[in-house]
Amino acid sequence: MKQYSRLIAVLLICGLLCSGCASGGAEGSSSSSTDLHYEMGKTTVLIPEFETADVSCDLLDVDFSHTSQGYFTCVLKEDGAKVNIQISGPDGVNYKYFIETADEVTAFPLTAGDGTYAVVGYENIGGDQYAAIFSYALGVELESEFLPFLYPNQYVNFTEDSEAVRLAAELTKDAESDLDALTNIYSYVTSHIVYDDEKAATVETGYLPDIDETLDTGKGICFDYAALTSAMLRSVSIPARLVIGYVEDVRHAWIDVYIESRGWVENAIQFSGDNWTLLDPTLGSSTSDETAAAEYMSDSSNYTVLYVR
Repeated sequence: MKQYSRLIAVLLICGLLCSGCASGGAEGSSSSSTDLHYEMGKTTVLIPEFETADVSCDLLDVDFSHTSQGYFTCVLKEDGAKVNIQISGPDGVNYKYFIETADEVTAFPLTAGDGTYAVVGYENIGGDQYAAIFSYALGVELESEFLPFLYPNQYVNFTEDSEAVRLAAELTKDAESDLDALTNIYSYVTSHIVYDDEKAATVETGYLPDIDETLDTGKGICFDYAALTSAMLRSVSIPARLVIGYVEDVRHAWIDVYIESRGWVENAIQFSGDNWTLLDPTLGSSTSDETAAAEYMSDSSNYTVLYVR
């Protein structure tokens, strides 16, 4: 266990979280299909859309018309503004998101599933000070429990043009099942991306991963590993939950995945016979001792979940 205490010590905090509107109410290329059957070499990128402003004010518009798809969207209208969106759902967790780029559609996942959500928007009025600008009670009934974990969002950010999406299609073109596809993607990430100690020591609060940059540089922190792997899996219709929490007492990120033949596999990736071990691409790429890694990763007491993205 000493080697893992040392190993976990390098997984420094990834900066995963940062710590008067009128109510009113994207049809486009995105798909509402909940068909999860893996198709060899095919990518399906679901695109979050903005259709109608259900909440509108000087700073932003908010569209709640796609909540059955597992998300809602916002568009910031004022350059230089900063808005904090907080979402509290049936799981009792308060999720915080920030918007600083004007005229772009930003998607917010509804990861707690069906139920009532409280959505509150805050405007930055200087320094660390925020003032509430709207609140909204949102009732959610998903078309499929998987949809929040198939769409892109700020934390798992990808498009049809992402290199990671092209690579996922290439890696899975001969895979006969979602399990084969998962294995191929996991193996690529853990063998081609190295842990970036310098970045871990200097990363700033509010950092969001760029999956194609991670591929291009061949290095990243735990957040980059998890975001890249999740994006690649989602692009080939394999639901993946990016999980944020702690490994022992160090902030960390990892993944849960849905396999058709087994259902949701929580804290799992390595497969040998009938045994799974934790789906943790960072740890999997940081040691050559696969047996010891499997034992550590399969012990759920080593992991504490805070958020699911």
